[in-house]
Amino acid sequence: MSFLPNALTMARIGLVPLFVAAFFLPAPWGPWVVFVLFCLAGITDAVDGLVARKLGAVSPFGRMLDPIADKLIVSAALLMLAADGTLQGLALIPALIILCREILVSGLREFLAGADVSLPVTRIAKAKTAVQFIAIAALIACSASERYLPGITNAAVVGLWFAAGLTFYTGYAYMRAGLIYARAPKTKPDAKADTKRAA
Repeated sequence: MSFLPNALTMARIGLVPLFVAAFFLPAPWGPWVVFVLFCLAGITDAVDGLVARKLGAVSPFGRMLDPIADKLIVSAALLMLAADGTLQGLALIPALIILCREILVSGLREFLAGADVSLPVTRIAKAKTAVQFIAIAALIACSASERYLPGITNAAVVGLWFAAGLTFYTGYAYMRAGLIYARAPKTKPDAKADTKRAA
């Protein structure tokens, strides 16, 4: 039952190299190819979660792979947008916040996974993902659509700042959860073993 949602997640990861390569295609149709591939990645992100819940096919493999796929496509998009000059100056700050948060949460998940502690995905985190995808998609399309929709670039940058704000908030919440666990008193198995040997 978990084959279909996992296959969609794997397909999203497989889109990453094609997505990056499309940035080097010439204008005016090159940006639209990038836009379509990024939107396709966003659609598979929504569909694989929906399918997994409807079919009751949520699996540990899928829970592990889905956030990795999201981070890969978002990170690749932000880096390529910075490389081609779409993001520059102050607009690089929200991109940096998003990238740093992704690294932070990945590290926290790895740390807490060793203790069998999970970080649940909140509604705000889901909203962050949606806003993030929309803002990045608009930034990808702006180079080809600015003359048809004046101001779309500025609107997309504002959307990216909003996504960065949600990203910072959710990153803080995850960091707080990790610190609470790290500071919690732990049992001392060595002391128990010594007590048994003394008995």
